[in-house]
Amino acid sequence: MAFDTLLLETDARGVAVLKVNRPENLNAVNTEVLGELWQAFRALDADAAVKAVVLTGEGGKAFVAGADIGEMLEMTPFSAGEFSRKGSEVFRFIDKMKKPVIAAVNGYALGGGLELALACDFIYAAENAKLGLPEVTLGVIPGFGGTSMLAKRIGPARARELIFTGKVIDAQKAALWGLVNEVFPADALMREATETAARVARAGGLAVAAAKDAIANGLDLPEYETALFSVLFSTEDQREGMRAFTEKRKPAFQGK
Repeated sequence: MAFDTLLLETDARGVAVLKVNRPENLNAVNTEVLGELWQAFRALDADAAVKAVVLTGEGGKAFVAGADIGEMLEMTPFSAGEFSRKGSEVFRFIDKMKKPVIAAVNGYALGGGLELALACDFIYAAENAKLGLPEVTLGVIPGFGGTSMLAKRIGPARARELIFTGKVIDAQKAALWGLVNEVFPADALMREATETAARVARAGGLAVAAAKDAIANGLDLPEYETALFSVLFSTEDQREGMRAFTEKRKPAFQGK
């Protein structure tokens, strides 16, 4: 699959690495990027060979520095609404897709860039990463779901502080606040992210998808987890996983 604004590689472990590839614009998100992210993630979620995805930015300066201000500058209320709806649709898909997605934040993740990272299941960050939602300093607010996603990730009070002030925090404070899971040296970030993705890929894909579903939709519904748990006992993967454990061997999951 060829893209103009993305780079995609999948290795033999079932780990796909997807990069936003506009380094000359600090990987800023525009309408074209949103369209290609939509295509790429739908294809990745449907690809049986892909077990986990790592999302990052090309170049050493930015994950995604934000939405493309040059494009937004000329937007009307109607076109701004369409842009927001499209971004929200893409990011909701990433959040709800069956395959797990790890954000590897290798520099600036601001505005729409942080919203893109928040749509992923969790975030690893390089030591030089900078994160924030500075939209109020431009006279607007986050438009791709950032107000709700950030509040769910770090709590409403912390989210209000970041969003109301527009301040940008470093990776260490982001980890302290629970915004990112771990911080790594810049030259180790992709290795750590892809190794974690490979570990996820070795697990039962149906089980990982069910766990993602349960966390997303069942936090206040324990019976939802029970339903997903019981359904997995109708799968070949469940039987293979438990047989492999009793036979002291590695399981060979088939996603069935």
